[in-house]
Amino acid sequence: MTNKNREHKIAVLVPCYNEELTIADVIHDFKSHLPAADVYVYDNNSSDDTYNASVRSGAIVRKEKNQGKGNVVRRMFSDIEADIYILVDGDGTYDASVAQRLIDELCSGPYDMVNVARVAENSDAYRSGHEWGNKLLTGLVRRIFGAATTDMLSGYKAFSRRYAKSFPALSTGFEIETELVVHALDLRLPQSEITAPYRERPTGSASKLRTYSDGLRILRLIGFLVKEERPLAFFSIVAGILAMLSLLIGASVIIEFMETGLVPRLPTAVLATGIMVSALLSLSSGFILDTVTRGRREAKRLAYLRYPAP
Repeated sequence: MTNKNREHKIAVLVPCYNEELTIADVIHDFKSHLPAADVYVYDNNSSDDTYNASVRSGAIVRKEKNQGKGNVVRRMFSDIEADIYILVDGDGTYDASVAQRLIDELCSGPYDMVNVARVAENSDAYRSGHEWGNKLLTGLVRRIFGAATTDMLSGYKAFSRRYAKSFPALSTGFEIETELVVHALDLRLPQSEITAPYRERPTGSASKLRTYSDGLRILRLIGFLVKEERPLAFFSIVAGILAMLSLLIGASVIIEFMETGLVPRLPTAVLATGIMVSALLSLSSGFILDTVTRGRREAKRLAYLRYPAP
């Protein structure tokens, strides 16, 4: 236990759904490597013995009735008071011995978020489709919001108090990992990344992540966040598409008018005009919402600044 750990109150947050086979080992590992930390397990309507296994292992155990990892993380950040938060899945795939290095990295910046990029110990650690899907989604977020992490969907992260208490947590499911990263990028919070081994799940333990449906939910969230956090860019693209469509539809009408001075296809002309008006309205909406977003960003920044650095 380092001097830094004595100075900071550390909370290990473990959202859980049907992790009876692994949760006891996860709790024991983190208690062993971070004896000064409080380990919190939030049971998310498990149908197995996750709750009792967590109690027997000495964790602080609570229940969250709203289904979904995003709902659990929102509740954890709201309920738990700490200086440093370590968020980790309860499936036993993450290495607890990395936790101290994670804390040291967070304090060294100081940083507000440190992500653990996974290095698979063998080819069975990732389910089919998960690895390329993670790379695709991470690359998309890096291109839109900026580069900060190479493994956005990792479930092993550390946060400062000021991050946790300024994070709005709007997601309900596994897309919470994307929202966590975009929040830091949007407010330009200092963040870092370390690498650590990623183990395969033990026999009998199944992943709760659904490759295609959860991937689509993450894509939908990215689109939503672009609209919410980059409204001028989003609505400018919409305006550009509508303007091009209007010109394509109305080009023949304009050419015919220039040649004959007549507009024989009035419905086409009205349609093209309506689409162009929609393009102008979209662009105007982008400018207005960009001002609103700036105000929201300032409010989140002020909430963030209420707390000291770790």
